[in-house]
Amino acid sequence: MIINGFVLRKTLSLSAFLSMGLFILLLFFPIISNSQTAADEANFAVCKACHTIGSGKLVGPDLKGIGERKDEAWIIKFVQNSTEMIEAGDPEAIKVFEENSKIPMPPNNLTDEQIKGLLLYIANDGKVVGGEVSKTADAEVGESDAHEKADMILAEMKRDDYRNMQNTFIIMIVLMLISIFDLAITKIIKARWIHYIIILIALTVGGELMFVEAAGLGRQQYYQPDQPIAFSHKIHAGQNQIDCEYCHFTADKSMHAGIPPMETCMICHNMVKEGKTTGKDEIAKIYAAIENNKPVEWVKVHNLPDHVYFNHAQHVTVGQLECEECHGEVEKMDEIIQVEDLSMGWCVDCHRTTEVQFASNKFYDQYTQLHEQLKSGDKKVVMVTDIGGEDCQKCHY
Repeated sequence: MIINGFVLRKTLSLSAFLSMGLFILLLFFPIISNSQTAADEANFAVCKACHTIGSGKLVGPDLKGIGERKDEAWIIKFVQNSTEMIEAGDPEAIKVFEENSKIPMPPNNLTDEQIKGLLLYIANDGKVVGGEVSKTADAEVGESDAHEKADMILAEMKRDDYRNMQNTFIIMIVLMLISIFDLAITKIIKARWIHYIIILIALTVGGELMFVEAAGLGRQQYYQPDQPIAFSHKIHAGQNQIDCEYCHFTADKSMHAGIPPMETCMICHNMVKEGKTTGKDEIAKIYAAIENNKPVEWVKVHNLPDHVYFNHAQHVTVGQLECEECHGEVEKMDEIIQVEDLSMGWCVDCHRTTEVQFASNKFYDQYTQLHEQLKSGDKKVVMVTDIGGEDCQKCHY
């Protein structure tokens, strides 16, 4: 009797544990699949060029209430490739096209889940978790501090997302192993279908997490490493209005923007030997580096995978892009943070929506056929995609 009672108690305890595990699993599953994350706000950054949420029509329609006006499946298809729907004769797509000055929305390389996340973000009036907190704080500080605080919140949310994904993955693996062990050996829970459901959901969630991690391999959005010297871009580029290319003087002529040598710092810091915020300690590190003939080991923030070719001069000099288009408003940052994900989709979207400045750049004189098409009126504008912006070999060769 004692043994039977002990076994019964253990059986009930394990059954309760597995039941609780299933409950946790089912609780986590919808969060993983449909939750709103910092990535939704990052994805909406592209939409901001043409749409508002509740502030009226811009280039395209106001998106407030779009989830109530349109079917979700239709929205997903339209966002991914509106031109294809228009050409296929979809009456609703044609109506939207004609109501908005016949300006087609560029195709977007977003998954169904990413677009669902955008719809959640729009339904929440352009706020993510913590949005109300940051709004209250923004009222108390200046615009510059508010911007920096928003970046910090997004960065922390991104790190929280990553931690939650790791924890969820571990929970899924543990529950699946327990289910397999009980199914094959202990056989405490007689209803085998419970094991099958746990294993199936664990594999589904685990597979989704693995896909997300694989897709993000080599990306480090919101990366903000500690630097050996507390150098503030807000003070140098913002308050003192030092041009980016004064320090990063190879950006317009080289593949790399480059890090300025200490001699460049000394042009100013020969006279400026104390900062209002950091005192003498940080500036003294510059003098120490020069005296010891040892370079400062800055930590690179914006990194691309080794198989990707990117040339700063091509974008700064030829493309005539401003630094903030890729690096964000650096003049409002103390510590540099990577604000964009620098993914292939992000780059290609820029190529699809960026107009080439043909008229004022001699580099494009070689494109004689495109110049003729512009003169004849066959083309009104030339996009980056017209000069190979979507060709794989341009960045991977």
